[in-house]
Amino acid sequence: MRKFLANFIANDDGATAIEYGLIAALIAVVIITGLTTVGTSLNTQLAGIASSLR
Repeated sequence: MRKFLANFIANDDGATAIEYGLIAALIAVVIITGLTTVGTSLNTQLAGIASSLR
């Protein structure tokens, strides 16, 4: 039983998986934020072009 508890406490595989998950989530948030900003800017520029063509 002691060996099981020692192995359970020393096992850090779950912590590593959680860290990788948090890093992936942070990267996804950065990508979404960047694409949203670029999309808004592009939409503004295209609207300006469309109004000048009319």
